[in-house]
Amino acid sequence: MSGIALVVVDMFNPYEHEDAALLTRSVEETIEPLTRLVRTAGARPDVEVIYVNDNYGDFTAGPGLIQRRALEGQRPDLVKPLLPADCAFLPKVRHSAFFGTPLEYLLRRQKVDTLVLAGQVTEQCILYTARDAYVREFTLHVARDCVAHIDPGLAEAALEMMECNMRATIGPGDRSLNRGEPPC
Repeated sequence: MSGIALVVVDMFNPYEHEDAALLTRSVEETIEPLTRLVRTAGARPDVEVIYVNDNYGDFTAGPGLIQRRALEGQRPDLVKPLLPADCAFLPKVRHSAFFGTPLEYLLRRQKVDTLVLAGQVTEQCILYTARDAYVREFTLHVARDCVAHIDPGLAEAALEMMECNMRATIGPGDRSLNRGEPPC
C-alpha cells in the first residue's frame, strides 16, 4: 500500500445540540484551513478524499439528506465551504468513522496506508477514529488546525493520546499530505 486518504469526519452538522455554541466557536477557527486542505487533497490524484458523517440516528439518510439538513441548520456558513464535489461519502452511526461503515474496505481497496484525519470533534469522533485506524495499522496524521473541539482541555489531551499512544503525527493541515517529510 502507498496511498493517502484525507478522512473528513462529521462536518455536516446542523449544530442543534447542547454543545453547539462551544463547538461552533472552534469550527469557526478551523473552517478555512480545513477547506484549503480538502481542496488541496482533492486536486491530487494520489490522495483519496473521504467524508464520513454521522447520520444522527436516521438510517434512511444518505449523503444528500445529511448535507441538506446541515445546510438548513443553525450554521450553514460552516457547511457550505466543505460540500463535496466528487468523493466518497459514508454515513456513520457512532463515534468512530470505522464503526459500522465500509471505510476499512474502501481504504484497503484503494491501497491506502496513510490517513490524515480532519473534522470534528477532536476529543470524541477524531480520537475514536484514530484509535480504530491505529489498531488497523494505518499510518496516522492529525491535521491540528483542521480539527474542532468542544472542550479545549480534552482536545489537547486527545491530541496527546493520539500522538503518544497511537503514534499519530500531529501537525498543520498544509503539511499533512506530504510524504517523506515530517508534517510538524
